[in-house]
Amino acid sequence: MASIAPLLCGSVVSFSAHPSTRSSSFPSRSFPPPLSSASAIPRGHLACPPRAAMKNDASAAAAAVAVEFDFKEYMLRKADAVHRAMDAAVPLAHPERIHEAMRYSLLVGGKRVRPILCLAACELVGGRESHAMPSAVAVEMVQTMSLMHDDLPCMDNDDLRRGKPSNHRVFGEPIAVLAGDALLALAFGHLADPASYPADDPVAPARIIRAVSKLSRSIGPVGLVAGQVVDIVSTGLAVPVGLDRLEFIHLHKTAFLLEASAVMGAIVGGGSDDQIELLRRFSRRIGLLFQVVDDILDVTQSSEELGKTAGKDLVSDKTTYPKLMGLKESRDYARELLKDAKESLSQFDPVKVAPLLHLADYIAHRQS
Repeated sequence: MASIAPLLCGSVVSFSAHPSTRSSSFPSRSFPPPLSSASAIPRGHLACPPRAAMKNDASAAAAAVAVEFDFKEYMLRKADAVHRAMDAAVPLAHPERIHEAMRYSLLVGGKRVRPILCLAACELVGGRESHAMPSAVAVEMVQTMSLMHDDLPCMDNDDLRRGKPSNHRVFGEPIAVLAGDALLALAFGHLADPASYPADDPVAPARIIRAVSKLSRSIGPVGLVAGQVVDIVSTGLAVPVGLDRLEFIHLHKTAFLLEASAVMGAIVGGGSDDQIELLRRFSRRIGLLFQVVDDILDVTQSSEELGKTAGKDLVSDKTTYPKLMGLKESRDYARELLKDAKESLSQFDPVKVAPLLHLADYIAHRQS
């Protein structure tokens, strides 16, 4: 999986400002509630750490461990494992054309942030990689489906994805639609199939059902689809949408699937409710961070650097963070989200949490 090597960020950036000292220049934000009301965060406290009293020595220890962690090797190893699992999950079969289209977009490459997040969360709470691999494969199938459909002429009409022609440019629109549909169906079948899990150490059926439910809610009419619909009806308006609506769009379109990735990994790994909640908070923050960085890169990088068409948001008159807040404030907000995300993990063992700390840095500092 050498294709992700140039993208990896090995440095760790530390931010010292506490959430209570944030610049007053940031507009007020109202985040929608989490997908499960039982784990709701009170309004006005989304960016606060889960416990008021955090130990400074634990944070310092985590930072020290993160510096020593070989993140590049970790990402390449995990991405290779995910690639092999996806390759096995979607073999060539009759009719070959649909399977070729599925494999073209699924196996073409990419950062694999979501499946690696899923694996890291599982291992953080004491599970095995094999416990979370079905979930990791499922979320990447869903993510790939969303990109295939997003690129269609009736949606964003993009001819480039991950540095290659979009699926509909290679296989035609009908096959691209059907291949995306097939990946979505296969994702749930693979996730729910007991044969996807290790026979010598199976995952409890109740955990699998809970993971299926989480994935379903994250991408359905109260998840990814909701964000996509609001994005469509908000594009090209005479008056730009407000920050609250922009964050609704990106929490639903981007953050909820990243959140599902971590939560599903923690569920199948046997994490406690408290551990799952901490990982949910972390992943929601990095999910929104991912989109803020995406918006920044869309106006600062070239199509060759991004592997997709640059400047599309500007051309289609979409509201983005740089358009609404300005480039500098967007970057400041990204730093704020990164700090809050790391603070959400302060209660975990600093050695075990190192992959997630580095993953947060990677998302913040990626260049594509």
